[in-house]
Amino acid sequence: MEMEQKVKERTFKQMLWIAMISMTMMFAGLTSAYVVSRAREDWVSFELPSAFYLSTILIVLSSLTFLLAKRSLLSGDHSKSNIFLVLTLVLGLAFVFYQFNGFNQLIEAGLYTTGPESNVASSFLYVITGAHLLHIFAGILVLIRVMYKNSRHLYTVEDHLGFTLGSIFWHFVDALWIYLFLFFFFIR
Repeated sequence: MEMEQKVKERTFKQMLWIAMISMTMMFAGLTSAYVVSRAREDWVSFELPSAFYLSTILIVLSSLTFLLAKRSLLSGDHSKSNIFLVLTLVLGLAFVFYQFNGFNQLIEAGLYTTGPESNVASSFLYVITGAHLLHIFAGILVLIRVMYKNSRHLYTVEDHLGFTLGSIFWHFVDALWIYLFLFFFFIR
């Protein structure tokens, strides 16, 4: 039975890594297209919305709370793990809120995604950050499932594969946002 569990764990982790590599390649392609497009005559530089700075802090904190949730689970403290998972969810939802707030700040600055007043730079920003938000929504659904199973004590110190996979994905979308934020910060 233990051998079956190890094969299952290895298989699921490999599937997750393949998915994350595919997502990384998609964002690498989008950011590469952004860099190439900067040579256009109609390129417009812009400042990142202040809400993106705050959302970056929130997503980093959410990774920290997810890490603390896993440590609590592995020490056998489900109630503490549940508290940290709830904090992770709250921080993740706050990240989403401030991303949309950032979109509003872009609109207030006259940077639109489509239409006659749009430009290539802002369209790229909306598409790339919007694609990231889709991954955050997936991460939130995964997090809710992890929270549900953890609250039912379905994860144990010995068997916590779903918890581990959820945390890997959450940390991935966190790292992906940090990359995107730094990319837009330094390459305008």
